[in-house]
Amino acid sequence: MNEILNVHVVYGGKSAEHEVSLKTALNVLNRMDKRKYNVYPVYITRHGIWRMLPRLDHALASTAELETEAGPADGNAAASMGNWLTRRLAENGPHLVFPVIHGTCGEDGTLQGMLELADVPYVGNGVLASAAGMDKVMMKRIFTGAGIPQVEYEQLLRHEWEQRETACCNALERTIGYPCYVKPANLGSSIGIRRCADRDELLLAIGHAFRYDRKIIIEKEAAGREVQLAVLGNDRPICSVAGEFAREPGFFDYYKKYEAGNLVQRIPAQLAGSLREQLREYALQAYRLLDGSGLMRIDFFVTDQGEIYLNEVNTLPGFTPISMFPALWEKTDGTTYAELIDKLIGLALERHEQKRKIRYGREDV
Repeated sequence: MNEILNVHVVYGGKSAEHEVSLKTALNVLNRMDKRKYNVYPVYITRHGIWRMLPRLDHALASTAELETEAGPADGNAAASMGNWLTRRLAENGPHLVFPVIHGTCGEDGTLQGMLELADVPYVGNGVLASAAGMDKVMMKRIFTGAGIPQVEYEQLLRHEWEQRETACCNALERTIGYPCYVKPANLGSSIGIRRCADRDELLLAIGHAFRYDRKIIIEKEAAGREVQLAVLGNDRPICSVAGEFAREPGFFDYYKKYEAGNLVQRIPAQLAGSLREQLREYALQAYRLLDGSGLMRIDFFVTDQGEIYLNEVNTLPGFTPISMFPALWEKTDGTTYAELIDKLIGLALERHEQKRKIRYGREDV
């Protein structure tokens, strides 16, 4: 008889996307089949302290139940993480980690690297895909080399800005111009992003973005629709139909995404057949270029003239009530939220088993 899989849902974290992670965790924990898995919430506080919650056997009412200070009294992030690794993961039975930390210290390969060292299977993308997909500059360089179209962009490092602010502005106005968008290189959920129409706004936006990262990216505005596709799989990934949010023109900021409460999904997005196929091909190409595993959401701009620009990838897309990734799969092939979780767990176990067969140069394995 097979042992029940212990699934540890890790959420929260030090990222600016902490609140979004809580929303995702609430949905994942409530939709996970408690008869099929032993489900353990693992909360990482805003200071990086790991808190182990008891096994979950009921539905949670709100994210407030996820932010607990109960657990080990370790005041040190490394000690509390080690305590979780040695205590909880040393218990009997098979274990798997389901990370739902968006942004830095969770989606960027750092958590994935720790789990690789601990030889623990986990849901989602590996170290390389997570790190390259999170860093918008590196992601764009990879896709540019493969011929995937993107809007014009420039990167800017904090020390460059501090040493020659005026020269940087002049260069950006020559190469990118207005309107443009300023973004932290390593963050999501539209946090730290601002649209700029002149130099005054550019100065404010750059200062704001440097609050979240030492490297920022400045992009030329692409006027058009924002279209999203979801990819699922390991070595043989499949792609969903395209979707978009029906909304008023303008920048889609954090408030509009998560707090305004008036988002309307349009799935499938109304696109010509040739555009749909081209988007699908680019999405699968981007997934393979990053050596994706498990899941990824790929976002595009589509102009009125039918031009396509890959905007960014999301290696750990949201699973909140208004998130596009689970909705896309439901509309594509009828996959329910619970079934999607099962598929992601299955893909994680499959990838982990593949890695365990690698000899790493040893002849005695």
